[in-house]
Amino acid sequence: MERTLAHILDSYNADASLEEAFTIPAAWYLDPRIEELERARVFGGNWIAVGRADQVAAPGQFFTLDLAGEPLVIVRGADGKLRAFFNVCRHHAAAVASAPYGAVQHLRCPYHGWTYGLDGTLKGTPEFAGVCNFDRAANGLIPIRVSTWEQFVFVTLNEAAPSLDKFLGNLPAKMAPLSLGKLRFFERKTYTLACNWKVYVDNYLDGGYHVPHLHKGLNSVLDYKEYTIENSEHYSLQSSPLVASSEDATVAATRTGDRAYYYWTYPNFMVNIYEGVMDTNLVLPLTPDKCLVQFDFYFADIGETRKRHNADSIVVSERVQDEDVAICESVQRGLRSRAYSAGRLSVRRESGEHLFHRLLAIDLRSGRSVAT
Repeated sequence: MERTLAHILDSYNADASLEEAFTIPAAWYLDPRIEELERARVFGGNWIAVGRADQVAAPGQFFTLDLAGEPLVIVRGADGKLRAFFNVCRHHAAAVASAPYGAVQHLRCPYHGWTYGLDGTLKGTPEFAGVCNFDRAANGLIPIRVSTWEQFVFVTLNEAAPSLDKFLGNLPAKMAPLSLGKLRFFERKTYTLACNWKVYVDNYLDGGYHVPHLHKGLNSVLDYKEYTIENSEHYSLQSSPLVASSEDATVAATRTGDRAYYYWTYPNFMVNIYEGVMDTNLVLPLTPDKCLVQFDFYFADIGETRKRHNADSIVVSERVQDEDVAICESVQRGLRSRAYSAGRLSVRRESGEHLFHRLLAIDLRSGRSVAT
């Protein structure tokens, strides 16, 4: 007999201490009803990182994305103001901006030519004379809230959400000494994984637990015994001193400095920092069994003389990513086994994962009760 959604949600105890806690149950990674709740309450209720400020630096620049089923367009207006809209024409629902990015003077729907200003106002409606009771002013693109922090663009579909500053809490102050603004975008890589988006986040938040076993090269430069985890309201910081090593020359040459910093912001955004190097990971759900992971790579120097070094750094990241892909897809297969329902958490290593699961539970159980 199929369990109700309410029963699946209640099968996780979000009040349990880390010492007593289990992970969220397998059904939370597999059930389409959980996916629908996440679309509405996790990705529809929080501030979500969606791109870089340099993508929309000049008037007319835009980029598009799909956020958990919602098509969005982010654009810099002629007045210099950053705006975000649902990428949905008010005529017959086609995407107004069909390219992933670009620069335009206006947004014109390719279906019937309806044209919108960069401020979202409806400017042109070809062959629409004679239509009664049509209010042009009420048929502009539907706006959504957008804000920036450091080099990152965030949106929220929730009109009642607190400001981005309140959502981030002390994170900007915590990261300010790292001078992220001095780093420059270099390259983007995108991966599609055969796993639920939460499996990827779990893997990131296990406090380095898997690093000695899965990432031999990276482990050679991390002081694993001194690896620390610090949780706040909506983020977790994992950090480790870096050590000199001759075990892997490429890793040693590209992962330098005093410490490595791994920041995760609920629900799906990661920022990884070494000396002169940063990469960000944005994890977007596609289906219960599939997610998209977008890597943006930044460096202190993106000049021609450092091009080879930066490319080598990305190769190291890709090697780690390949290792993570394999294990995350293995976990997704295992979640479907009758042999697994939920697991326990390492008190020493997995407090970040515990935070993630509790925040998920708060969001998924919010609003009216569900029983279907």
